[in-house]
Amino acid sequence: MIRVLCSVLVAAPLASVAQSPDEKIPVIKGGAGPCSFELTVKGADGKPAYAATVKVHIAYGFGGMRRLDLEAGTNSDGKVKFVGLPARVQRPPLEFHALKDQFEGVAAFDPSTECQAKHDITLEKSKAQDSH
Repeated sequence: MIRVLCSVLVAAPLASVAQSPDEKIPVIKGGAGPCSFELTVKGADGKPAYAATVKVHIAYGFGGMRRLDLEAGTNSDGKVKFVGLPARVQRPPLEFHALKDQFEGVAAFDPSTECQAKHDITLEKSKAQDSH
């Protein structure tokens, strides 16, 4: 049930983000705590990656019983922000995976050591694509 609710909460903001490329930073609300994580996704050329997809799986609470899957798209500046993240998670750090076309990248975030953080992800050619 939580996954369905999260899917609905994530899908609504994404629809409005795709409409206007010169907008504010997209904000995805997890509703699970006080922490936030802002990402800037850049392509291999160092330029902002518009419409890159960023995903994270979060297990938190006693024994990691609560789970949250969030997904968002970046704006024209390659930015996206996740808010309402739990301060303590099961098996930190969280891994935020960014994808665009055949490129991917990962940023690690441990909310217990940096509750309000900003990081960059530089996309590189996918290893799965290289093996084909």
